[in-house]
Amino acid sequence: MLEALIFVVFPFCMLFAAISDMLSMTIANRVPVLLVAVFALVAPLTGMDWATYGWHFAAGGLVLAVTFGLFALGGMGGGDAKLLAATAVWMGLNVHLIQYLVVSTFIGGLLTLAILVYRKSPLAAVTSHNPFLRHFA
Repeated sequence: MLEALIFVVFPFCMLFAAISDMLSMTIANRVPVLLVAVFALVAPLTGMDWATYGWHFAAGGLVLAVTFGLFALGGMGGGDAKLLAATAVWMGLNVHLIQYLVVSTFIGGLLTLAILVYRKSPLAAVTSHNPFLRHFA
C-alpha cells in the first residue's frame, strides 16, 4: 500500500502540473504542497533514516533558493520554481537531483524555443482563437 501511494502521488502531481501549466500557464500551489506533505509523511514509513530525510529537505531548500532567484530575475515562473523545489525533496541531495535538473532544464529550454518560434510564425495569428494555443501566442 505504501509503495502504491508513492508510485501514484508523485507521477499524478507531475502530470497534473504539466497539464495545468500547458493549459493555463499556472501551476497551482496545492501541487508542490501535496508533494512535500506526502513525502514528509511517507518517507519515514519507508525506513529512511533521519539524516537522509533531512538531506532531502535540504535539497528542496537549496533548489528553492536558486529557483526563487531565477524567478526574481524573470528567468522562470514562480510555479516552476515551487514545483522544482518540491520534486527536489523527493530526489534528495545526490546525483539523481542533478540529472533531473539538467534534463528538466534542457527540455524546458526546448519548449521555450518552440513557443518563441510559434509566436513569430504566421500560424500564431491563425490559431490564436484556440483555447489551448492562445496561451502561447
